[in-house]
Amino acid sequence: MCTIEEYFDNIFQDQEPKTLYEPILYTLKLPGKRLRPQLVHIAAEMFDGNSENAGLVASAYEMLHNFTLIHDDIMDKAEIRRGRPTVHKKWNTNVAILSGDALVVTALLQIHKLSCNPETILSVAKLFAQVSMETCKGQQYDLDFETVETVTIAQYLKMIQMKTATMFAGCLKSGGLVANADTESLQALFDLGIHLGIAFQLADDLLDVYADTEVFGKSIGSDIKDNKKTFVYLKALELSNETQAQRLQSLFSASNNMNEKTKFQEVKAIFDAVNVKQATEEKISYYIDKCFEDIDHIRVDEKKKNPVKSLIQQLKNRSK
Repeated sequence: MCTIEEYFDNIFQDQEPKTLYEPILYTLKLPGKRLRPQLVHIAAEMFDGNSENAGLVASAYEMLHNFTLIHDDIMDKAEIRRGRPTVHKKWNTNVAILSGDALVVTALLQIHKLSCNPETILSVAKLFAQVSMETCKGQQYDLDFETVETVTIAQYLKMIQMKTATMFAGCLKSGGLVANADTESLQALFDLGIHLGIAFQLADDLLDVYADTEVFGKSIGSDIKDNKKTFVYLKALELSNETQAQRLQSLFSASNNMNEKTKFQEVKAIFDAVNVKQATEEKISYYIDKCFEDIDHIRVDEKKKNPVKSLIQQLKNRSK
């Protein structure tokens, strides 16, 4: 079986027009974790699934993920992605929109190549569409949160479940579907994806403030710079006294024009004072514990669960 990079080359290399396909290959070859394909393969391998079918689904979800990144970067006006210029910056916005659209359509076509029974193909395709729609809803909530004064922690967790965690869930369940997993295990895989995805995003929120920049591989503090209402910010507000809360809200207001470095230092000082790092780590641990509860409901031999357990531990302890 070829690697996912070779698979992408086979699909997109030498396709015309180059102005459509070059940005797609550029995006897919940016350095990344390939976490979503890993989840598909781990789930399929638990149930001794066909590796070719798992590879098709894995590639589809990696394409979907990168489609969202291309469009998110346009909406966020981001100029750098994984240390390199974003597609809309390297080419232009029109090229980025079209390339993103072509990427997600190509992703769906991979699912129709599955050598499964028609009912399974339909189930995988339907789940893929549902995940795509939830991701769009989550992105809209994320955009909405930029212009509203008050966001609750519950609202934020709902948003990241839609925007990030549902795709994790789709990857795991789809891997189970193509491997003919039983109904109880499929639900457990989906639940595992939700809990793992939320933990993953909360860790991202924390790393944006507390990561070692040399290990992290990119600058920290972008959420603070962009006034993002992340879990870390919302939890800090909850833990703050009245004076600290008012200052945080002032620092995160659209009218604040403070120097970026000074702003980051002042915000982090409040975060440190209310011990928000520990509070966030406790919340991450809560969702990691949920993950292991979900794994207990996957109906395979315990030995076959080791790869997913190892991945969860890696994500829990990640520094980038």
